[in-house]
Amino acid sequence: MNEKKVILAMALSFLLTPSFADVNVNGYYKENGTYVEPHQRSNPDGNPYNNWSTEGNTNPHTGKEGTRNPDYNSF
Repeated sequence: MNEKKVILAMALSFLLTPSFADVNVNGYYKENGTYVEPHQRSNPDGNPYNNWSTEGNTNPHTGKEGTRNPDYNSF
């Protein structure tokens, strides 16, 4: 395999790997009648340090910086 084919194969495998994918959330109504707009969120992994709302992280869709302390178990 020449160098260009190797690079192309690596790029394709990277693009086709669904790791760290965002999840599209459809709009819905809460029990109290409040409508939640459609939005994107990260694929949950149970790690509060990976949450966009955690200090040191930034939501890539809104640009908003996180404010929650990751050591506070409020997720």
